Parts: sequence; C-alpha cells; structure tokens
Amino acid sequence: MSDWNKRTKLVHGGTRRSQYNEVSEAIYLTQGFVYDSAEQAEARFIETGPDEFIYARYGNPTVAMFEERIAALEGAEDAFATASGMAAVSGALTSMLQAGDHVVSAKALFGSCLYILENILSRYGVEVTFVDGTDLAAWKAAMRPNTKAVFFESMSNPTLEVINVAAVAQIAHEVGAIVVVDNVFSTPVFSEAIAQGADVVIYSATKHIDGQGRALGGVILGTKDFIRGTVEPYMKHTGGSMSPFNAWVMLKGLETIDLRVRAQAESALAIAQALEGHAALQRTIYPGLASHAQSALVQKQLGGKGGTVLSIDLKGGQSAAFKFLNALEIAVISNNLGDAKSIATHPATTTHQRLPDDQKKDLGITPGLVRFSVGLEDTQDLIDDITRALATAES
Repeated sequence: MSDWNKRTKLVHGGTRRSQYNEVSEAIYLTQGFVYDSAEQAEARFIETGPDEFIYARYGNPTVAMFEERIAALEGAEDAFATASGMAAVSGALTSMLQAGDHVVSAKALFGSCLYILENILSRYGVEVTFVDGTDLAAWKAAMRPNTKAVFFESMSNPTLEVINVAAVAQIAHEVGAIVVVDNVFSTPVFSEAIAQGADVVIYSATKHIDGQGRALGGVILGTKDFIRGTVEPYMKHTGGSMSPFNAWVMLKGLETIDLRVRAQAESALAIAQALEGHAALQRTIYPGLASHAQSALVQKQLGGKGGTVLSIDLKGGQSAAFKFLNALEIAVISNNLGDAKSIATHPATTTHQRLPDDQKKDLGITPGLVRFSVGLEDTQDLIDDITRALATAES
C-alpha cells in the first residue's frame, strides 16, 4: 500500500474483510468482544495484536480501518479516531502535557481551541504563550527550555492566515517541543504537514472527511509511540473514542474526499476571483489569490491550492453581513464547513462569539466578516447567489 497514490489509498487503505468477503466495509456495532477462553482474555488484556480487540472504547475493527486509511493518506505511522474534532484537539494536548509545561500557540484559532488553551490547560498548571502565527521571530522568542509543545492551525479560522509548517517545526524542534498542527482548513488532500515537520496532525473528520454533514468525528495522527503510548491510554480511559458507525461514515467519506475537495477548491478560487474588488466588500480573503498575504507560502506548502473556504468582509458591518446572509438562496446559514452544501457563517456572533471585542479586532474578525465554505453546487450558480445577496446588502 505504501506505493499507492493518494486516491487509491483513499478507496482501499486499511480494509478488513470478514469471512463473507463483503465489498463495502463492515460496521461492527458491538461494545465488547468474546474470548475463546479465560486464558485468551488474560493474554489480550496484557497485549493486543493487530486484529484483537477488547472493548469498543479501546478499539474496534471498523474504527481501526478508518485509522489505518487516514494514516496511510497522511503519511503517519498511526492514528487514533475520536468522537469529534475537539476531542482530538483536547486529547492530543492533554495526553502529553502536565503541570509546569509550557505551550506556544498561534493566537488565531477556532473559539473552542482557544477555550482548551486558555481555560482548560491553565487550570492544570500548563502555561500558554500566544503569538502571531505568521511571525517566525515571535515563535522563536516565545520558546523556553520547558516548552513541551507548539500548536497552530495550518490555515486559521476564519481569517485564513497560512502558517509556515516547516519553519515553525524547525524552531520548535530546536528546543525539543512537539509540533501539533490542526490541519482542517488545509485538508488531508492538499497538505503534507508531517512531511513538512509536524509531529502530530489533527483533523475534525466532521468537516471534509465526512463532507456531507452526517456525523461527528476527529482523528489524531502521529508516530506509533505517540499514538499508542501517549494518546491511546488517555483516550480509552477518558472515553473520547469514535463510534463504529461514525467510523464507517468516515470511511465512505474518504473514498470521495479527493474528488470533492479538488472540485470545491476550484469553485472557491473562481468565486474569490469574481468577488475580489467588489464595491460592497472591504476585502476578499482566499489563500489561492495572488493578493493573499502568504501567497508564496501557499504555493510552496499547499501546491498553490487555497482550500475550500473563503472569507469576505462587508463594508456595512454586521447589518450588511446579516442582510447578505439572509438574502442567500443556495448557501445555507450554519457553522460547519467542508460540506457538499455551501455554508455561510458570521464568526463574530457564532463560532467566535465568546471572544472579547478587542481580541476579535486583533484577530481580524470584524462585524462584517462572513466565512463562506464552498460546496459542490454549480460554481456560476454560487457566484450569482452571492452577488445577488451582496446587492441586497448594499441596498
């Protein structure tokens, strides 16, 4: 399988067939497993083999298929599937950190990630320093001898800053810190974060991996030692593992993710190009545009692919943003992304609502900012829908 290209791995990686030789992966909806003898039960609790399972919270054949497939795609040694993307973020960080450790994090993060870093980790004696993720000098200055980990979104939510994975990894590794990357916006299709120096990669599988708004899920990817020695003991005792049914949904999603994400990114670029310079907008933010602040890095790190999400900042502030959202006919108003349906979100009043106004301002989350996740609808239909809604917002 190591010689296969990505799209082949996405269809066949990690497949386990039962004695019935089913084509589609089986869903093993069971909470436990039966042993042939008491001696076998004892042996399995001491050490489990690759196709031996104890309890669904510890592992399951369907979940294992998803873990092996996404690990093969990402180029990681191993993976642990979690109940949600936030279970992956909190599990990866909490499992490795203890009182007295120091973390350096980019300040541009999803609201729930900020909550983990600001409220949860600090509660247990972990100190966190926030930096401008695009400023390499700031990363270097923030490092300490007790810096255990660095954390950042490779493409930030919702202002779409792109962080130099290789450069930050080099800085972190100089002090022995573990590099943890939330890679959702970059997607497993376009990103090569592990090859670029990341030690741990996190995805909310709820987004592009499912891609059709059906189920929650997350995954932590890294070395076998980290996944099985650090993450698994923590996750199996705290209960954040993925359900077998959701793992099956994610397996089905992986079969088509390459086709979906490439089509969405192509549409996103066309929409961004059509909107750039629009009279109703302060700015159009899309990493695939030449005007993006990290355009050169996008070319190097993501092969020039800007992802499936763009953000627009309406001149009329929140009032104009709300008029725009309410005038959309194709795109729906929700707070997910990476879906087959186009989704528009007003971050300042939803996903980042809890942030103080000065912090929103510092992060560029203005009252007029709308995040637009591009779906699989016809590109011209989406452009027409957005431009009509912008005309309504101007009126």
